[in-house]
Amino acid sequence: MKGKDLINIGIFSAIYFVIVFIIAMLGMIPIFLPLLSVLVPIIGGIPFMLFLTKVRKFGMIWIMSIIMGILMLLTGMSWPPLAVSLFTGLIAELIYKSGNYKSAAKAVITNGVFSLWVAANYLPLFFAAEKYWASRQNFGQDYIDTVTKLMPTWMCPVTFIVAFLCGIIGGLIGRRLMKKHFEKAGIA
Repeated sequence: MKGKDLINIGIFSAIYFVIVFIIAMLGMIPIFLPLLSVLVPIIGGIPFMLFLTKVRKFGMIWIMSIIMGILMLLTGMSWPPLAVSLFTGLIAELIYKSGNYKSAAKAVITNGVFSLWVAANYLPLFFAAEKYWASRQNFGQDYIDTVTKLMPTWMCPVTFIVAFLCGIIGGLIGRRLMKKHFEKAGIA
């Protein structure tokens, strides 16, 4: 990897994280918390698809995925997003590499797999709820009760499936926008 590759990873990771951060603010409204696994993959799919146009070396997607996991850890979301991003980032990397870093269809699937780290943010909520809520008492009991009702344990696999499917949708939207706007502007 060259310096230009690392710069692209840094720039697109920053853009993606800003989008994640802005969307995550919606999570302060209980009904929007489960919808983060819908909104982040769809909206984040646009810059991620643009990022994929810059990917030509093995490891770029994987590094970006790890960066997202580390940023979640640093912002208080615990370790599951980092653990999941290590695995799903590698799988996303291998999928895109299998298309020689040029396949539009593989890019869309790559976004779906890459987006799975978002659902990992909910794992402590499903499997360590008492510890999760103990560190978030300032949200208030009404918020806690509402989210607990909205996110029963059976929702765990649903959030991963939804994150993947919405990642596919985000990839398709990103691909369409790239074709329509980014290529005309000479960006992609």
